[in-house]
Amino acid sequence: MSQTAGETTERTTERTAPASDTPPDAERLRRWRMVLGADSADSTGRTLTGQDAAMDGALDALYGGGAGKKPNGRGTGGRSAGLGASAPSVARWLGDIRTYFPSSVVQVMQRDAIDRLGLSALLLEPEMLEAVEPDVHLVGTLLSLNKAMPETTKETARAVVRKVVEDLERRLESRTRATLTGALDRSARISRPRHRDIDWDRTIRANLKNYLTLPAPDAATTAGSTGATGATGTVVPERLIGYGRSSRSAKKDIVLCVDQSGSMAASVVYASVFGAVLASMRTLSTRLVVFDTAVVDLTDQLDDPVDVLFGTQLGGGTDINRALAYCQSRITRPADTVVVLISDLYEGGIRDEMLKRVAAMKASGVQFVTLLALSDEGAPAYDHEHAAALGALGAPAFACTPDLFPDVMAAAIEKRPLPIPDKEYQP
Repeated sequence: MSQTAGETTERTTERTAPASDTPPDAERLRRWRMVLGADSADSTGRTLTGQDAAMDGALDALYGGGAGKKPNGRGTGGRSAGLGASAPSVARWLGDIRTYFPSSVVQVMQRDAIDRLGLSALLLEPEMLEAVEPDVHLVGTLLSLNKAMPETTKETARAVVRKVVEDLERRLESRTRATLTGALDRSARISRPRHRDIDWDRTIRANLKNYLTLPAPDAATTAGSTGATGATGTVVPERLIGYGRSSRSAKKDIVLCVDQSGSMAASVVYASVFGAVLASMRTLSTRLVVFDTAVVDLTDQLDDPVDVLFGTQLGGGTDINRALAYCQSRITRPADTVVVLISDLYEGGIRDEMLKRVAAMKASGVQFVTLLALSDEGAPAYDHEHAAALGALGAPAFACTPDLFPDVMAAAIEKRPLPIPDKEYQP
C-alpha cells in the first residue's frame, strides 16, 4: 500500500532529530510540521531549515497539493523540487530522497511518484535510471515499457534489471536448491536400492508385519546364566525402500505457466528467477511458459533470467485455456510432472474448457498448483469463482511469497498436501 507524506516522514524524523538542547515544545512543533506538510506552516509557526527543509521539499514535490500543478518546479517558494517532464530534475529528486530517507522508504516514494505523477515515460531516460533505487516494482515498470524504450536506454535498463535479479538469486537460490534436492531424493523411491541408498526408517516400517521372534540356540543355558529366555526378534525385510540418488536423468518435469498481464508484474519477475534456479538443477526438467492472449515458451532462455524478463510483454488480455493447452501438449510423463499456474484467474478464453483441461491433467497424474500471486504483497484482485472451481478440482488457489515457494514445490514433488497459508487462501 502506498504511504502518504506524513506516514513516510514519521518513519524518518527520528533520523533527523535536532540536538538534545532543543526545547520539547519546539521539537514537537517541528515534528508536526514535518508530518503535516507545507500547508501547516502557518498553523505551526515553524520554519524549516537545512536538512529538514530539503526533506520537506522532496516530500512536497511528490505529496504536496501543488505537485501536480507545478510540473516544471515553478511556483511560489523554493521548497518544491517539481516532478514534471524534465528527466534531469527527476534524477536530482531521486538523488535527494536517497540521501534523506532509508532504502525501504525510497522504494515506496518511487512507486508513488510513478503512480501519482505519471512518470513512466521518464523511466525511458538513462540518467533517471542511473539514479533510481532498483526493486521488483521498478523492474515490472521497465518491462512494461520495454517495447517503447530507445536503444540508448536499454543497456541501462538491463543493468538495473540485472542488479535486482542477482539480488533475488542470492536470496532465494540456496534454500530452493536445498529444499528441492531433499524432496527429489525422497520422491525417487526404488524397490531394489543399493545398500548405501536404503531408507532404513521406511524399510523397517514397511516390514513390521514380518517381525519374527527367534529363540536362542541354547535357551536353557542362556536362561540359566542371564535369567532370561534368550529369545531375540528380527524384521524380515521382504521389501527394501531406497532412493535413486545416483541417477543423472531428470526425476521430475516442472512447468511454470505465468500470466504476464500487467497486474502480475512482480510474479513474472520472481517466476523468472525461480525458473532459472530450477533449470540449473540437473534432476529437474523445467519449462517456462508466459501468456496473455498469446503463448510464448521461454524455456531456451532460462540460463539468463534477464533475457527471460525482456522476452515478456506485460499487459494485454488473458487466455488461460490456450496457455494450459500448450502446456498439456508438452507433458510426456504425467505422474512425474508438476504444473504451476501463476495467474489472477481472470480468464478471457473459454472457462469450461480451462477447467476441463485442469481436471484432465490431474486425472492423468499431474500435480497441479495454482498461485494467485508469487510476491510479497499477498493476493491481488482475482476471480473468486474460478478460484473456487479450481479448489473443487483439488487445485486450491492461493497467494505465495517467494520464501514459501520452495516448500510449495517440495510438497508438490513429494505429492504431499500443499502448505497453504490460511490467511490468504479463499476457496
